Order: sequence, then structure tokens, then C-alpha cells
Amino acid sequence: MKSVLYILTVLSVIGLAFWAYRENYATQQSLAETEKLHRNIQRAHARLAVLRAEWAYLNRPDRLRDLADINYDSLGLLPLAPEQFGIIDQVAYPMPPELIVTNPTDVSTMEADE
Repeated sequence: MKSVLYILTVLSVIGLAFWAYRENYATQQSLAETEKLHRNIQRAHARLAVLRAEWAYLNRPDRLRDLADINYDSLGLLPLAPEQFGIIDQVAYPMPPELIVTNPTDVSTMEADE
């Protein structure tokens, strides 16, 4: 009986060692993927910072003013003036759509029936 118990113990230890070995490699693979994702995120943040800097450089008011002056004949752009702005009360908002009742129910008759 002791030999069966010893064999079962040895087999369970071998099984647990195999399981721990597989879990170790799975964990290492997950850590490697996580590090790769972090590197990709850092690269994306760096690209985004460069794009924001380029956008800010291209949207300089003096540059846009010069472009508007150069392309006045084809675009017809004029500088903004204070009288071109309005008050929020002057904005015409659309009316909400009217709800259509397709299956009306008379509530007063329902209460009388009960």
C-alpha cells in the first residue's frame, strides 16, 4: 500500500512540476507581450507629440494670414471682424420632431374594466 502511495506522490509531484513549468513560460510570454505593448504605446505618444508640434507650426496665425493673402483670388478669404460674431440667442435651433402615437390606449376604460 505504501508503494502505491509513493508512486501517486511522485506522479503528482511530476504533474505539478510540469504545470509550474508551463505556467512559468506562459507568464514570461505575457510579460514580453506587455513590454512590447508598452513600447508601442511610447512610440505612439512620441509620434502624437511630433504631430501636435507640426500642427501647431502649420497653424501659426502669421503663416495662415500669409496663405490667405497669397490665395485671395481663388479662396476669397477675408479677416474675421467682431461684427461677424453673433449672440447665442440669435441661433435658430430646429424644433424637436413631433411624436406620433400609433397605438393609443384609453386609460379611463381600462380602470373601469378592472
